[in-house]
Formats: sequence, C-alpha cells, structure tokens
Amino acid sequence: MRKLLALLLVMGMMAFTTNYAVAQDEQTIGEQVIEGAQDATEAAGDAMEDAAETMEDAADTAGDMAGNAVDAVTPKKFGYQTLKQYFIDGGWQFMSLVLICLILGLAFCIERIITLNLASINTDKLLSRVDDALRNGDIAQAKEVCKSTPGPAASIIHEGLKRSNMGIDGVEKAMVSYGSVQMGLLEKGLVWISLFIAIAPMLGFMGTVIGMIQAFDKIAEVGDVNASLVASGIKVALLTTVFGLITAIILQIFYNYIVSKIDSIVNRMEDASTSLVDILIDNKILS
Repeated sequence: MRKLLALLLVMGMMAFTTNYAVAQDEQTIGEQVIEGAQDATEAAGDAMEDAAETMEDAADTAGDMAGNAVDAVTPKKFGYQTLKQYFIDGGWQFMSLVLICLILGLAFCIERIITLNLASINTDKLLSRVDDALRNGDIAQAKEVCKSTPGPAASIIHEGLKRSNMGIDGVEKAMVSYGSVQMGLLEKGLVWISLFIAIAPMLGFMGTVIGMIQAFDKIAEVGDVNASLVASGIKVALLTTVFGLITAIILQIFYNYIVSKIDSIVNRMEDASTSLVDILIDNKILS
C-alpha cells in the first residue's frame, strides 16, 4: 500500500514538473514571438521612413530637373541692355568700326530713299500736260511745264523739247545723253553703300581672328587648357562677326530696295522719252 502511494506521489510530482516546464517553455516562446513582432514592426517603420525620404529626394530631384528644363526652353529676353552688353563684350575697337559702317550706310540709304521718292512722278500726267501745250502750238509752255515738275523724267523731256528743231535723231540723242547724266545722279551714293556692305563683315572677321589670337595667348600664359577660358575668348571673338553680318544684312536690304527704285524710275524715263517723240510727231513738230 505504501509503495502504491509513493508511486502515485512520484508520478504526480513528475506530471507537475512536466506541466511547469511546458508552461515555462510556452511563456518563453510567447515572449520571443512578441519581441520578434516588435522588431518586425520597428523594421517596417524604419523602412517606411526610408521610403518616404527617398520619395522626397526623388520629388526634389524631379522638380529641379523640371525647373532646369523650363529655364532651358524659355527664351532669354533680348533687349537693349543685352545688345549693349554684347557690344561691350565684343571689344570697343572693332565694334565701334562696325557701328560706324552701320551709321554711315544707313545715312546714305535714307538720303537715297528720300531723293528717289521725290524723283518719282506721274509721267503720264506730265506727258498729258505737255501734249496739251503742244496742241496749242506753244512749245515754251510745254518747256515751262517740264521745268516746274521735279524729277529726271521731266528733265529729259525738257531736253527733248529744247532739241525739237533738230529732227528726230537730234531729239533722241539729246534725251539719251541727258538720260545717262540723270542715271548717274540716281545712282549717286550707291558705291558707298556697297563699300559698307562689304567692309562690315570683313571688320567683324578681323575682330574674330584677333580675339582668337588673344584667347590662345591667355591659354599660353595660364599653361592649362581651361574650358571656361577658351569658351569666353571664343564668345568675345565671335561677337564682332555677328555684328558685322547684321550690319551687312541691314544695309543689303536697303541697297536692294534702292536699286529696284532706280530701275523703276529709269523705266519711266525711257517710256517718257519714247512717248515724247510720238507726241512731237503727232503735233507735226517733228517729221
């Protein structure tokens, strides 16, 4: 009986000890699980913070790139101050020469344009008044009409009327000869405009060559090829060429307009000469 009780007591103690150990193990495992969960939560939080910082950096980078792209696409304002700064950067020595060519060339162009506009008249109206005077047999009145009318066409008609007593050949020769004189007067100053058109780019090219030489001299003094130094030297050198070409283009446009205006006046002069001979024949002044 005592053996049975002792056996039961031992078995109970073993069961209690086993349950206690299992409980301790379960508690330890639970604590480890909780700690693992906390560690995982903290790691996830850190990862989210890192991701947020990365997104902010990416957003800032994208914003900077967009700003740079907008600045690159947006054209810079080109006004008087910018033009003045470029003129100063190009060097006053050659820039001044190019500017003088532009000013003098424009002065000749304006003078020619004003003169040619004053010389342009309605030749048909002039010939009609001359014809009316000749129909009345008054050559002196026809000459007065030509004298009171400005322009080369009126001067040529006046010369033809002065030689009306020399026959058709005399009238034609007089008008052709005086037409050459008027042609020279119309083309007065064009040679100077052509000179400025040709010399302005040459001065610009000369300034560019000299500027390049100075840039290479600076590189030789420094002893190192600096990109900013080379770029600034080339920029200053090329500015003279740009201004020279701009001057030539402006003067060339005015020159072509003046030449076309002269051609128009010359055509009217020739037509008026032919019409005058016909008028003299019709009024039986020439035979």
